Amino acid sequence: MYDDASDLKVDEQKDWAASAELGLLFTSGNTKTETFKTKLNASRDYENWRHKAVVDYYRSEQEDQSSGDSIVTGDKFFISAQSNYKFSPEARSSLFVFGSYEEDRFSGYDYQGTVAVGYGARYRYSPTLYADYEAGPGYSINKPIVNGIIQDQESSAILRLAGNVVWDITKTSKLNALVASEIGEENTKSRAELSISANINSRLALKFSVAGTHNSNLEDQSLEKLDTETAVTLVYSF
Repeated sequence: MYDDASDLKVDEQKDWAASAELGLLFTSGNTKTETFKTKLNASRDYENWRHKAVVDYYRSEQEDQSSGDSIVTGDKFFISAQSNYKFSPEARSSLFVFGSYEEDRFSGYDYQGTVAVGYGARYRYSPTLYADYEAGPGYSINKPIVNGIIQDQESSAILRLAGNVVWDITKTSKLNALVASEIGEENTKSRAELSISANINSRLALKFSVAGTHNSNLEDQSLEKLDTETAVTLVYSF
């Protein structure tokens, strides 16, 4: 492991880097169907600041075998943004501000939102492998759905813990593993994603990913606490 801050390899992106995904998604849990998935990632790492943002959306419809009508079986929108202030351009440590918002009625919630602040650290274990670790307090708001009826808004203090590993396996392939947990008094929401991508050319890549979202407490007991997604997408880098 690179023990000293001076050993860290600093790859500064003076401009924003972005990628867009489009592909077919297979889901299990509360929604079992096939659907199209789109996702946008943007990031910038420059001097004392590191920024990243994600917009993820999918919508799926399934034909009712008895009536022939089209039924929406999945409709999810997720957005998150984070900024890290590095104590110096080469520093391992940073302070972060994070926010996320999700709408997914099939999860048992009309929406879920989170804001958090805290301490982050990036450790580079080799020139091709690094990991980010973050921890800090925050605040969550949500609206549960019980038997199809939207309930009153709830809010609570949370503790956010997150980790992200990025490994450049080869010059044309990459592994990314992400796990985050927002621990609250009434509910703990956890997200995890593992993805492997391989470049087709300088702009296009093929990506395989497995992701899961877990809520420890759902007021509607008919719903499953864990939703999983398995996707194969084409990724275009700007």
